[in-house]
Amino acid sequence: MDSKTTGLYFTLFNEIGIISQLSRALMDAQLPKGLSTSHFGVLNHLVRLGDGRTPLEISRAFQVAKTTMTHTLSGLEHHRLVEMRANEKDGRSKCIWLTDKGRQLRDRTIADLIPGMEELAEQLPPGHVAPLVAELIKLRVYLDSNRKEVVD
Repeated sequence: MDSKTTGLYFTLFNEIGIISQLSRALMDAQLPKGLSTSHFGVLNHLVRLGDGRTPLEISRAFQVAKTTMTHTLSGLEHHRLVEMRANEKDGRSKCIWLTDKGRQLRDRTIADLIPGMEELAEQLPPGHVAPLVAELIKLRVYLDSNRKEVVD
């Protein structure tokens, strides 16, 4: 790979990183005090993929150490957004379940982002965003299928 191509891919990931930082700041501003985008990410994950997952499954999905995820889950539990219940398949571990409050917080946070999304749509119309999203999905699928396991 030549340096021009390497630079192009570096720029792609650099831009994604900056967009990630900026979008996290927007998200953090919508969340109640004491909650972060990490907390929201877990709520969203459980809504999208279904709750009843173990902390280890969730930590693997987010590619963070189990201890890091345990801390995040403790914060969610403290705010009564999730419940930890005994794993019916394995009495030794716990499973994470969304509470109604957790589901409502996730939905309300998304609703609170709508005015900002409407402003963004004026600057970057949906017709321009759709192809970007399609390409970013391809990138995510590739990276996800080639990722390295995080070791605790």
